[in-house]
Amino acid sequence: MLGRTSMFGAAMAVALLAQSSTAMAQDAWVLTVTGTNGAETSFALSDLDAMEQAEFTTSTIWTDEDVAFSGVPLRAILSAAEIEGTSLSMIALNDYAVEMPLDEIGDDFPIVATRMDGETMSVRDKGPFWVVYPYDADPEFQTETIYARSIWQLNRLSAID
Repeated sequence: MLGRTSMFGAAMAVALLAQSSTAMAQDAWVLTVTGTNGAETSFALSDLDAMEQAEFTTSTIWTDEDVAFSGVPLRAILSAAEIEGTSLSMIALNDYAVEMPLDEIGDDFPIVATRMDGETMSVRDKGPFWVVYPYDADPEFQTETIYARSIWQLNRLSAID
């Protein structure tokens, strides 16, 4: 029979194990960036969290209410991976892909969102990474082209040319 102290210790161990496995699962989410030379750089969630962060609240055509998105400006990720080229292929877990000219990426937008309303996103909720724009900030962000580039379940970026 376990004593009170042993039961408390066992409960703490289970809680720490659960917390640790959640952190490991989140770090299993990796964004792979490939340059035109074939060199790959991988960013786990913890790597992205350590980078410059941006946050904004906006409505989207995919959500019922305004959402607070936070994550890393796409330009910062490309800079960290030393990506050059003329355009970027963005690919989702289900192999949906869309291209974007690099000269249409701003310093602050789009972001690769790692969180929605402060919570990491499961694959079911458009995660682990979602390319988003501050759609309400400018009518230019409310076009079919921008919506097509708002790729969710993002897991790969590849430079072209």
